[in-house]
Amino acid sequence: MIPRHTPRHPAAAVQVVAGLGCRSGCNVEDVLSLLLHSLQTHGLTVDNLAGLASIAHKQSEPGLLALAERLGLQLNCFSAEELQPYQHRVQGSPLTLAATGSPAVAEPCALALAERMDGNAARQLGEKTRNASATCALALIAPKDVS
Repeated sequence: MIPRHTPRHPAAAVQVVAGLGCRSGCNVEDVLSLLLHSLQTHGLTVDNLAGLASIAHKQSEPGLLALAERLGLQLNCFSAEELQPYQHRVQGSPLTLAATGSPAVAEPCALALAERMDGNAARQLGEKTRNASATCALALIAPKDVS
């Protein structure tokens, strides 16, 4: 079961997006478990999650697609070129660069999606988390005044 809660003040609710990287063939349960852990680390639940992002060559990855479907969110994918402006803000890996064409995936994907959704410079929430098959980074979206 996916933990959810109802915010008391929806206008002030924290919204985040998750940038996800994964090994080919990753299991949806592994990615979901990592995402929930990342959210819980910051006192958040899936109710705070506004979007998912990954790199373009993962757009058909079954585990990521299953996660998006389970959460009712779209998986937004970015090319290595679209992620380039965010690379200076994170530590990349030669292995990730060789596999994806991008030195890092989770952090720049989260930042790119948050900026796309918010229109302002994005801010990463804490450090990237990882397990044996995936990485997850969260980025904040500025709260909107809906009153």
